[in-house]
Amino acid sequence: MLQRSNETNLAAQIATVFHSFTLPSVSTMPSPLSHFGSFPTTRLRRLRRWDWVRQMVQETSLSPANLIWPIFVIEGTNQSQPIASMPGVDRMSIDLAVQASEKACELGIGAVAIFPVTPQSKKSDCGKEALCEENLICTATRAIRQACGEKLGIVCDVALDPYTTHGHDGLLVDDYIVNDQTVEVLARQAVVQAQAGASVIAPSDMMDGRIGAIRKALDENGFQHVIVLSYAAKYASAFYGPFRDAVGSAKNLGGASKKTYQMNPANSEEALREVALDIEEGADMVMVKPGMPYLDIVGKLKDNFSIPIAVYQVSGEYAMLKFASQANALDAKAVIMESMIAFRRAGADAILTYFAPEVAQNLRG
Repeated sequence: MLQRSNETNLAAQIATVFHSFTLPSVSTMPSPLSHFGSFPTTRLRRLRRWDWVRQMVQETSLSPANLIWPIFVIEGTNQSQPIASMPGVDRMSIDLAVQASEKACELGIGAVAIFPVTPQSKKSDCGKEALCEENLICTATRAIRQACGEKLGIVCDVALDPYTTHGHDGLLVDDYIVNDQTVEVLARQAVVQAQAGASVIAPSDMMDGRIGAIRKALDENGFQHVIVLSYAAKYASAFYGPFRDAVGSAKNLGGASKKTYQMNPANSEEALREVALDIEEGADMVMVKPGMPYLDIVGKLKDNFSIPIAVYQVSGEYAMLKFASQANALDAKAVIMESMIAFRRAGADAILTYFAPEVAQNLRG
């Protein structure tokens, strides 16, 4: 009886303690950020009052070395063709592209990315011009390398759309872009570009397995030093229109879609899979394209992978900012520089932008 009485008393004491205990209300629970201080002792505006302190505590920086300037090359000499849908951007003959590249060097821009405007007469169903050692991109690469040496990176685009009569990035068989046969051609194309002097090979085609095949082909041909920048998260976007005008593939593509190989804009987790596969296959850098509508993808890749990330501010983004500023709807310099900082803040190490010379000049002050 005595043991039972003691157990009863103990149970009563536990019950009393339990009922007296109450959970703190949401308003009294400490904030997850409470260790950062609280108002009024902490006032974040103190560090915003003067320009010197704003610059001192700035979290994100930008330099011309972060920039890659895309340029369009055409045949001829001393030829410049304005692109109506991209005001301020011209197609340039190789001699003028060399001058532009020398300007890039002077401004401290990291690299140029060359995109050829292949004449219609040299296009074919299989895009065989892509493998010609004397094609536009290879000829331009050699000329720029001779003029600029190793001071400037040269990024060469690997894909078949500039060379095909149907405007697709790969080989078209029975109305479908075949993967493995295309990859074989892309690997050969990459070697041809490396032989011309490319410092970066940038496959933009979105075929499965092409990074591994290209890396293997480069290594087997003595180009172990050449960087592979994969367009790993390239979306089937509506923002590419002006670019297709610039390289002359819009008419070839017609109303056809690239949705069977480029990514669905509704997907983000898929980008992680694409990047993981490309890293495993040997990518040195990865790219997100387009840019500003996909900053969440840039941030997600930065959080999940330790690999340099590039982002492409594509032609449609350029056109929107350019036309809006021409209509005095936006301050051109302000929005351009803000967009650059946004890319860097999201996690981009390199930015492909048609504004590169303007941005580099602005950074000079």
